Amino acid sequence: MSGSYPRIGVLGIQGDCAAHAAALAEAGAEAVDVRKAGDLEGLDGLILPGGESTTMLRFLDRHGLFDRLREFVSHKPVFGTCAGTILLAKEVRNPAQRSLGVLNATVERNAYGRQIDSSILTGPTALAGGPMEMVFIRAPRIVKIGEGVETLAMRDGFPVLVRQGNIVAATFHPELSPDRRVHRFFVEIVRRLRRENPATNGD
Repeated sequence: MSGSYPRIGVLGIQGDCAAHAAALAEAGAEAVDVRKAGDLEGLDGLILPGGESTTMLRFLDRHGLFDRLREFVSHKPVFGTCAGTILLAKEVRNPAQRSLGVLNATVERNAYGRQIDSSILTGPTALAGGPMEMVFIRAPRIVKIGEGVETLAMRDGFPVLVRQGNIVAATFHPELSPDRRVHRFFVEIVRRLRRENPATNGD
């Protein structure tokens, strides 16, 4: 793609990384596979996809990526889905575990049951375009949000899509739906930051 497109990494540990890459392409961004610390260089943003959060933490530690990732998400846009939301949260429950700690929220793991309890729902959202299809797979639950966190969609009274500045988090899998509004929303955040801070693009 042209250099005018924002370069957004997809953490290539677990989850449907190819689906995220396709969604980013449709949203006007270049997807970059991220598997080691050096892969973060030159990126404008990052997606932390779904998977199993404890497995992801072990991978990050084994490859010396945890601290570099924490530094990256502290000043660059990041979008977490499902397990990615768990990694972003300041507090994780059921059970407690380490996280990157940048999203001012408390997240409960596997809150909606096992894989068999996965579901596809359609619900309202603050994003333009009407109701949104939401694919839940062993989804976590955002049980508490703190200052600076905006709720963009809810399920059963709990947030399922939130934004905190340059951080976006979803407990569902927007990459598995043909609706690209969430990815476009995130790409626009990345684009806006690039316009506001041209000197830091791709640092």
